[in-house]
Amino acid sequence: MKKKQTGHLYEDLIHLPHHVSKRHPQMSPLNRAAQFSPFAALTGHDAAIQETARQTVSFIELAEDRKEYLDGQLRLLREHIAQHPECDITYFQPDPKKNGGRYLTIHGKIETMDAYKHQIIFTDGTAVPVGHIFSIQGKLFQDMELSDIQPGKMPFMGKKIVP
Repeated sequence: MKKKQTGHLYEDLIHLPHHVSKRHPQMSPLNRAAQFSPFAALTGHDAAIQETARQTVSFIELAEDRKEYLDGQLRLLREHIAQHPECDITYFQPDPKKNGGRYLTIHGKIETMDAYKHQIIFTDGTAVPVGHIFSIQGKLFQDMELSDIQPGKMPFMGKKIVP
């Protein structure tokens, strides 16, 4: 091949038409683009890092006096369940993937209390496990104080609890 004096080695090829194979079909633009897309050697690695970084909190074990107070609130709720009392319940929701969980607060009217499943069910269908309740607040409990709960006595009633 003789080099022209213009300075470009491939100047004689630049103006030729683009070669199209007769044996192999042309690759679609999408498949051509896929050749140059980034390769993820560790599939799921990013998801694992995000899951590890996600924060959870530990379940707080309540003191006995706090448990008795909540027990009194639950009894009062059961007595007024026909009026569908409105309240805020803060409870622990265990994490399905790792140790710990998170505390959530739900606001609404209570539909029923399921003694068999040990759940409080709101009118929107949300079920809260009684064993995970941290606090209950509402108009029904405004006058109730922790000091009102005495072992063996039901709050507001002054009656002995019959086992």
